[in-house]
Amino acid sequence: MELFLTSSPTGPLDGSRPVDGLDPLNGFAQALADRWPGEARCLMVAADPLGGGENDGMADFFAGALARSGLSCAAFHLWDARTPPEALTLAGYDVVWLGGGHVPTQNAFFRAIGLGAKLADFPGVVVGVSAGSMNAARRVYAQPELPGEAADPGYVRWLDGLGLTEWNILPHLQLVRENWLDGRRLIDDITCGDSFGHTFLAIPDGSYLHQADGRATLWGEGWRIADGGMEKICDEGGHLAL
Repeated sequence: MELFLTSSPTGPLDGSRPVDGLDPLNGFAQALADRWPGEARCLMVAADPLGGGENDGMADFFAGALARSGLSCAAFHLWDARTPPEALTLAGYDVVWLGGGHVPTQNAFFRAIGLGAKLADFPGVVVGVSAGSMNAARRVYAQPELPGEAADPGYVRWLDGLGLTEWNILPHLQLVRENWLDGRRLIDDITCGDSFGHTFLAIPDGSYLHQADGRATLWGEGWRIADGGMEKICDEGGHLAL
């Protein structure tokens, strides 16, 4: 399996750097193109199984981004609550996209359809997008995101994930670095506070982790959050074997 865990594979969500298609920053577009299996059959697994039209729009958006980047698709299918159980097989697919959205919602959907077991021997390419990158981990840190989650003592911050990597990705760093949630700083108070005994890899849009043959490499800017502290471990344009 070739694993690409991205924050946003199509450019920064804040629009600070225009991108048409896949993001070329830090070599992502070229790296994916180098591993693209010709007329690929693609599958996107939604974050919200009940998302309906939003899921359709997301699938159309990523299919269009691939086309604008010159990557051919023989098919681009979507899994959500509308997918009949008998169709929930990875047979015949070359590339699986793990969509973005709310981490706990997506995690529950992944577990309901047994996606982890289906991916265990998948020989193709897997691309994680935001929440999809987070849920790719063996043990997922569900960073509080929505109002009330950080203050809720019943909110579950650790979940069983797909088991594709040991790394906990935290996306969109450039957007959330200064955010407050439920009266606390999201990164400095909440996330760093949860990092004792754990390691998180925080990345801005444009950075990504590539993993193959058990070896993981960070491409672009990245920060390690561990044991209450945060340090920059890689600069924009660089890469680091993890």
